[in-house]
Amino acid sequence: MTSAEPLLDLRDVDFAYGPLQVLFGVSLSVPDGGRLALLGTNGAGKSTLLRIAAGLERPSRGAVRFAGQDVTRVPAEERVRLGMALVEGGRATFPSLSVRQNLVIGTYAVRADSRTVENRLDEVMTLFPSLRGRLGQRAGTLSGGEQQMAAIGRVLMASPRLLMIDELSLGLAPVVMQEIVAAVERLVADGVTLLLVEQSLNVALTVTELAAFMEKGEVRFSGPLADLVDRGDLMRSVFLGAGAPA
Repeated sequence: MTSAEPLLDLRDVDFAYGPLQVLFGVSLSVPDGGRLALLGTNGAGKSTLLRIAAGLERPSRGAVRFAGQDVTRVPAEERVRLGMALVEGGRATFPSLSVRQNLVIGTYAVRADSRTVENRLDEVMTLFPSLRGRLGQRAGTLSGGEQQMAAIGRVLMASPRLLMIDELSLGLAPVVMQEIVAAVERLVADGVTLLLVEQSLNVALTVTELAAFMEKGEVRFSGPLADLVDRGDLMRSVFLGAGAPA
């Protein structure tokens, strides 16, 4: 059940890469138990905003709060212990390590005991049965879809309250996406809060209920995803526009 209180709350966030400012006073809230799709034009700053939420970048102005706590200056590894997890875009695995090693790395920050590690491995295998026979295989030899499953599985090993995923469906075959989407749906049904950067409207409509639309480093819309779908001007910007990577 979704709570009215935000689990993640970003307020008035500015950020620049050197002299290039890419975020301008961005505010974004994800309710506890909610499912929010972060949509927008290419180069809008969506991925940067996720990195700020996860602690991989620090804003030049503004604040990040998680579960009521100001975490703006809290290191990324401590945010994992608090229950925040980010799956970055691309094939976010350690290619020379086995699938099992990739997954177990996800428990490092939370210092889980061996029994907990094995229990969580079983949970990940239940979500992604395609990986069960691949545990001893080097992650770099997996298909793109299997690498995405391993990357998601790794962050799930930390048992997060908030799961952030950058470009869930990018470059993946539809049959692979069906398995991944089904896994994400199970997670949100179990109460995991989801913040998703996504270019596929079909995927966003399947797994999220709320949306924020970004353009040129600013949020232009925030509310129910169904209301955003009715905004033809914004939808054309997302799915017909062109530009630099997010």
